[in-house]
Amino acid sequence: MAASGQAATLTADGRGRVLADGTVMPLLGLGVWQVPDGPACVQAVRAALELGYRHIDTAQAYGNEASVGRALRESGVARDEVFITTKFHPGRRDPLREAAYSIERLGVDYVDLYLVHWPGSGATWAWPGMEAAVARSYARAIGVSNFDAGELDRVIAGATVAPVVDQVQFNPSVYRRALLDACAERGVALEAYSPLGTGAQLGDPVVAGIADRVGRTPAQVLLRWCVQRAIPVVGKSTHRDRIAENAQVFDFELSDHDMGGLDALDRSGGTGTALERKWW
Repeated sequence: MAASGQAATLTADGRGRVLADGTVMPLLGLGVWQVPDGPACVQAVRAALELGYRHIDTAQAYGNEASVGRALRESGVARDEVFITTKFHPGRRDPLREAAYSIERLGVDYVDLYLVHWPGSGATWAWPGMEAAVARSYARAIGVSNFDAGELDRVIAGATVAPVVDQVQFNPSVYRRALLDACAERGVALEAYSPLGTGAQLGDPVVAGIADRVGRTPAQVLLRWCVQRAIPVVGKSTHRDRIAENAQVFDFELSDHDMGGLDALDRSGGTGTALERKWW
């Protein structure tokens, strides 16, 4: 089941999405927002990698890239098997220089995806530096986060290398249909963060009812709602059992009726905005 206007290509196993530049992005990732640098982050990322996750999402603003890199090394999983995303902090001046610092902290030669974390000080000024990060092989693919359709258009209009991802808050209560369709029309994959509504949706009666009916957890239902639309999704947990549970989203399917019931939880009016309010 795909959103209108969206034509996504998946890998044969249904667990990865082929981005516009040919990069393959695993649909399910572990995010480490608000996970302190140090043992908690290392343990969470190691657990995810041991449990089969192959997509880890961090950012310069999170301050925990070094722990992500340590976990990758300690896991024994080969670097080329893991999709690593980090994000440029727009409060800094040079995306190319910051990419070099990121890969040094991560202890890798490149990141798979490098995003402008938010459109601070304007949507376009950082993009030449993002393209330079690709040219220098610091990043294999580049994109944005928290950009609306108009901001995406401004980046694309002046780009030599177009963004392939827009990572935004996305879940049934903020089902940003207009932005999802705008991304699809521009060949950009919308990627979901806060897929559980920062936990607020786990107790929703509709979500809980569907979870009971299909024999899954509410978190699995909410993650499946994204995955079933071929939307890459970044979940967050520091608990191994929950990280394991959240990975079990590829062996069941929600009915059209259940998908529609979740769609109806939207309180955004199908917005084309990327955020309810800015933090910069």
